[in-house]
Amino acid sequence: MNKGRKNKTVFVGMSGGVDSSVAAALLSAEGYDVVGIHLRCFNVDGCAARDAEDARRAAETLGIPFYTLDFEEEYKTKVVSYMVDGYRQGITPNPDVMCNREIKFGLFLKKALEMGADFVATGHYVKKEERRKKKELKTHSSFIIPHLSLSIAKDGNKDQSYFLWTLTQDDLKHCLFPIGEYKKPEVRKLAKKYNLPNAEKKDSQGICFLGQVTLSDFLKDYIPEKKGAVVTESGEKIGEHIGAHFYTIGQRHIGVTNTRGKRKEERGKNTEPFYVSGKNIKTNEVIVAEGSENPNLYRKEINLANVNFINQNLEFGACDLEFPVLARVRYRQPLVKAMLKVKCDTQNGKTKTSSHSACHFSLKFDQPVKFVAEGQSAVFYSKSGEMLGGGVIV
Repeated sequence: MNKGRKNKTVFVGMSGGVDSSVAAALLSAEGYDVVGIHLRCFNVDGCAARDAEDARRAAETLGIPFYTLDFEEEYKTKVVSYMVDGYRQGITPNPDVMCNREIKFGLFLKKALEMGADFVATGHYVKKEERRKKKELKTHSSFIIPHLSLSIAKDGNKDQSYFLWTLTQDDLKHCLFPIGEYKKPEVRKLAKKYNLPNAEKKDSQGICFLGQVTLSDFLKDYIPEKKGAVVTESGEKIGEHIGAHFYTIGQRHIGVTNTRGKRKEERGKNTEPFYVSGKNIKTNEVIVAEGSENPNLYRKEINLANVNFINQNLEFGACDLEFPVLARVRYRQPLVKAMLKVKCDTQNGKTKTSSHSACHFSLKFDQPVKFVAEGQSAVFYSKSGEMLGGGVIV
C-alpha cells in the first residue's frame, strides 16, 4: 500500500460501466479509501435502474461502500433544459460538456468534498499531470508554472478530453482519472482480473440520458414540429422538413432524395447525397449542399465564446496575438493545425486568462474544416497533446 495515499478518501462516480468500475478497482489497489457513488440523473428509457444495479454489484465485488446521490432535478435544469433551449435557438449544444461542468465536476465534486472526500474520480479516458516546466507558446505568451494539466489519453480512440475543457485548476486538484494511462482492451483485462460482473458490458453510445430514444423523438416532446422548406445554397426548394430546430450541420439523413430533374428520365441519374450546411430558424429553412466535399460544408475560421483555459495563469503579453495549436471541433475528429487568435483589452501590458471576458477569441485553421456547428465545442491542444482549453463555437 502506498503510505502517501493511505487515509485519502476518493469518491468514485460509478456509472455501472466497466471504465468507472475499473477506476474504482485501481484506486482501491493503490491504497485509497474508495467509496462508490452512483449519480442518479434524468433518464428517458429506463436504463438508469439497470446501470445503478451494475454499479452496486461492482462495488460489492470490490468490497467498497456504495451510495447513490440523487441529482435528477438538477440534471433536468442544468443539462436537459440547456440542450432543449439550444436546439430551440437553432444551435447544436453539447450536453456531455455541460454534464461534466455542472454535474460530475460541479454538484458531485462539491458534495463529495462536503462529505469529507479528498478527491473524486471518474472513468474518463484522459491523463492528468503536473507540469513544472515553463511552456513558451509564442514570443509574447507563456504558461506560468507549476500547473495541473489534462492531456490526451493513452488510448487515442477513446480519449474524452474533448468533453472536459471547462475544468479549472481548483477542480483538477481534487480530480483523479485512473484509466487515462490504459487502452480499452487493457481495461477489459483489468475488469476480468478484478472479477467485475460488468467486465463484458458494452459501452454506451450517444447522449447518455436518452438511451435507445432518438434525439429527434426526444426533442419533439419539447419543440413542436413545423414543416418548412429544404433549399439548396442557391435557394432552390427540393423538399420539406419537420422543423429546422431538429437538424444539425453535417447531418445527412434528412428525408430528402435528390430528384431535382424535372423530367422523369432525369430522375434516375446518379447524384450525390445532401448534407445540412446551414439553417435559418426565422424562416424555418434547412439549407443543404450536395456531395460530402462540397465547399459549403467547410469553414476556415470560427469565433469562440465562453473560452476557458485549463491553466488560468496563462498570460497574454500583448493585446493582439496568435499562436499555433492543434484543434478539433467535433468529438473524435482528428486534430488539425490552427492559429488561436486573441484580441484583448489590457492593463499594464498584460491580460490573464482568469479575466479574459474582455478578450475575443477565434480559431483560424490551416485547412478548411468540415461540419462546424454553432453551439458545439472547439477544443485546442499543444503539440505534446496537452489540452490548453476550449470554447463554444458561435
